[in-house]
Amino acid sequence: MSLADTDTDGRLRPDGPVRGRPRSEAVERAIIEGVMKLLEEGVPLAELSIERVARTAGVGKATIYRRWSGKEELFVDVVRAAEPADPELPGTSLRDDLVILLESLRRRGLASRSSAILHNVYAQMKSSPKVWSAYHTSVIAPRRALGMEVLRRARDNGELRPDVDLELANDLFVGPMLLRSTLRPEGDLPEDLAEQIVDTVLEGLRPVSSTAS
Repeated sequence: MSLADTDTDGRLRPDGPVRGRPRSEAVERAIIEGVMKLLEEGVPLAELSIERVARTAGVGKATIYRRWSGKEELFVDVVRAAEPADPELPGTSLRDDLVILLESLRRRGLASRSSAILHNVYAQMKSSPKVWSAYHTSVIAPRRALGMEVLRRARDNGELRPDVDLELANDLFVGPMLLRSTLRPEGDLPEDLAEQIVDTVLEGLRPVSSTAS
């Protein structure tokens, strides 16, 4: 085994993608930055082989395979590293949580507009079923589940009417932000857009007594 296949700082972390294997934050960062360097140079996703990534990052292929099972999983982590971090929800109220969730989508929209890499990456992901499926499973689905949990908790504690269809309600909140940030790249994304959407939709979903008060 070459030095390129050895972790640089020698630390063991038990939470890796492949259990029982050593991990190094510095090595992982070098690999992710290597992929981003190739993307900046205009290398398409189809040509991002593990061998090419390893050569750019200065590591061995085995080092990459110890952390990711293939380039699809690696690519998803690269996208997540380039995106704004997922938000922490205060849990103080339905409105507060929803505003923070939608604000994170607004910031991702702004990031994809200002970052040529992200814009290019999103376009390439959608043309690659395996990468898009990996991204959907590890990123989009958990975010949607979080939104559903916020709505479910609000329905249980009386912040929403008991007859509200939570799947539909989630789409009503998230849909306008995704439309504005993704499908209408020229659409305005003002700082108060999350509040506007949440307050507008909540007006129709709150119990009558809450609306009246």
